[in-house]
Amino acid sequence: MAYEVTATRKRPQIFDNLVGQEFVVSTIKHAIEQGRIAHAYLFSGPRGVGKTSSARILARALNCEQGPSANPCGVCSNCREITQGNNVDVIEIDGASNTSVNDIRQIKDEVLFPPQASKYKIYIIDEVHMLSTSAFNALLKTIEEPPAYIIFIFATTELQKVPATIRSRCQQFHFQLIDIDLIKSCLLEAAAEMEVQADEDALFWIAKESTGSMRDAYTLFDQVVSFSQGHITMEKISSKLGLVGIDQIVAIVSHLLENKTSQALHAVQDLLSAGVSVEQCIKDFTQFFRSLLFIKAGVVEDAILGIQSDRIPLSLRNAYTTEQLEAALELFLKLYRDIRYSLNPRFELELAVSRLASLTHIASPTALVRKIAQLREELLSGSVKLPVRKLEVQPELIATQAFVEPKIKAEASSSVVAISSAVPTTPPPGKKEATARDFKEQDLPLLVSKLSSAPLLSQVAQAITGVHTEGESLTLTFST
Repeated sequence: MAYEVTATRKRPQIFDNLVGQEFVVSTIKHAIEQGRIAHAYLFSGPRGVGKTSSARILARALNCEQGPSANPCGVCSNCREITQGNNVDVIEIDGASNTSVNDIRQIKDEVLFPPQASKYKIYIIDEVHMLSTSAFNALLKTIEEPPAYIIFIFATTELQKVPATIRSRCQQFHFQLIDIDLIKSCLLEAAAEMEVQADEDALFWIAKESTGSMRDAYTLFDQVVSFSQGHITMEKISSKLGLVGIDQIVAIVSHLLENKTSQALHAVQDLLSAGVSVEQCIKDFTQFFRSLLFIKAGVVEDAILGIQSDRIPLSLRNAYTTEQLEAALELFLKLYRDIRYSLNPRFELELAVSRLASLTHIASPTALVRKIAQLREELLSGSVKLPVRKLEVQPELIATQAFVEPKIKAEASSSVVAISSAVPTTPPPGKKEATARDFKEQDLPLLVSKLSSAPLLSQVAQAITGVHTEGESLTLTFST
């Protein structure tokens, strides 16, 4: 028997086997059971989530010899022919390759003829958004008032490109992305059917990489099975597909936290030497810091994080603030956009990893403003005591009635300055004792500058206009 890919082999044949689309399944099944069958359906949603499969199941349900029935038998001639794609009354059209108005005019001519062996003649048009504007306009009247035996089923991945005039004439069903846990369970079932052993973390990675598409998950699963030799492990996936393991990223970030930038850069070089692409490194670093950011916000579900949270040490979870994790995530997102214009993408990655070494010192403008506001409130409330700073000013020539070398001490605390005169001191050894008569007129600027260093004496110093010495006395003249 010829080999059949898993995506085809596991394609659902009844509504109950369609995973992750409970709303669509329940609505269509109830409509068939109640005989409320529309003349046009529009299935929209991401790729690989069951749109075309649902269209074929609906066609079997309507044309089954035991129906119309919500659960087609699958064994009658109509069911088997529709499954094989050779039923004359179920016509599948690729909208991407039949885009012209002439193709639609052919359909308009064909709808005049009733079905040959079935109750309904059903047209399934995949990727309907690819039709031209003229083709859509030619189809309007036909889907609005078709013959009773005609049913249209449209499928598209880009609903916004379908004209509103078409959408308003159809019953619309939007297909959702499939949950990671649900995809993983389907992959586990497929592995059991193929008698292949699979580790849980490996299946989780395949489910995550499929980004909600069951077809993508089965396709990647087949690729992994081909080189796993009967046992799917994360180590084999990483080595064969050139991935960065979560443990390797944890080791690099741990080196950076310990200020071992050299070891972190060497670890990055080892990854690149092992064949991991720069783009893959950036993707995995981005995923890692996104997961840390979500964990910081209290999100711990593996399906949301995209990685298994128990593989991230507690020390890394608490190492960075939210602002720092956002900065790291933004760094790698921008890096991925910029590497296409880079002189050497490898240099860009190395620079980004080097910058991560200072990540713990990064603070956003918002955080800085918040901290400044907090300090201001603490200062105004008096909850913070400022240390007293002592400023000593030693003028070379300051005379009093008995001239000595005084020290002027200024003690500053917030807004109060106290000035105290020093007691006469004995000149240090080897220094000549100064007297008032030694003070000259030309020494006035120096005296003023020395006094100006004390805040409350600065205005007094600026008011000195003259100086006069007579014997042992010094006279200062002030402006009034």
